Amino acid sequence: MIIAVDADGGDFAPRELVRGAVEAADEYGVGITLIGKKAVLDMLGRRFGKKRNITIVEANQGIECSESPVQAVRSKPDSAIVIGTKLVKDGKADAFVSAGSTGAVLAAAFLFLERIKGVQRPALCGIIQINPQSPVLLIDVGANVDCRPNQLVQFGQLGATFAKQFLYIDSPRIGLLNNGAEEIKGNLLAKESYQYLLKSNLNFIGNVEGQDILQNKADVIVTDGFTGNIVLKALEGFGDTFMNALGIGRSLKVDQQLQGTALVHYVELASMVKRTDYKEYGGACLLGVNGNIIVAHGRSQSRAIKNAIHLAHHASETNVVDAIKNSSYLTK
Repeated sequence: MIIAVDADGGDFAPRELVRGAVEAADEYGVGITLIGKKAVLDMLGRRFGKKRNITIVEANQGIECSESPVQAVRSKPDSAIVIGTKLVKDGKADAFVSAGSTGAVLAAAFLFLERIKGVQRPALCGIIQINPQSPVLLIDVGANVDCRPNQLVQFGQLGATFAKQFLYIDSPRIGLLNNGAEEIKGNLLAKESYQYLLKSNLNFIGNVEGQDILQNKADVIVTDGFTGNIVLKALEGFGDTFMNALGIGRSLKVDQQLQGTALVHYVELASMVKRTDYKEYGGACLLGVNGNIIVAHGRSQSRAIKNAIHLAHHASETNVVDAIKNSSYLTK
């Protein structure tokens, strides 16, 4: 299995990208194709102990987050994002991981991989693993800012297929993110989407409120990309802030009689908060295109990249793309 990695994208490229790729190659036994400035990647590869199953593909152009995504993709064929996407299209890579411009990654996927037949709008599916035994899928987390009710239904269908194939859940529970549990609650999009979901072939359990996201009430939570992106980043921000607070808390003195109990609670809390960290899940899967695309966080360092590669590996290994093509949920 070959995973292509954009070594030119993200705040910590290329150093952290290369280090994470080397760690992934060693830990997961996958082949890695690094895409970027060959001379720099060669040097970094030697520094981090590059494996024999890591190759390098030259990319002479870069895409900045400030650029128009579609225009950049069309005008920069030698960029890592375009090259990586085309490697997937041509069957030379099983998946592509990028921490670069999300808009450009999406544009390249839409232009070169195209949508799976029957899919109106591909969507980004985020994985929330506060409870490792019961991860929650949040879809969409940023690909589609403005949506129609029938598109939210299809996000649920994509998420349900992914949950069955990737998480091995036989009948995933689908919830609609809303500001109230009652059917009459929400804005126009939420109210109409609720009615569409009721008539769908999904295991729809109704509305899910913000406080329910981490309570194992649904396996897949459906929303538009605008709201989903805010929710995901709010969770990440909470994790960052709380971990800093816990770091300060380590220096506090605890009554000797309570030290054992306090330490247990501290470790449990620290472990839970750590799982809100984007570095732990690596990225989001783009569902609905003809190829495995993983969008990693722009701030990704080596651990996040290693986990994004693991996510790409598992998505490829479980044949998520073929599962969506043959999904009984999707309306053909």
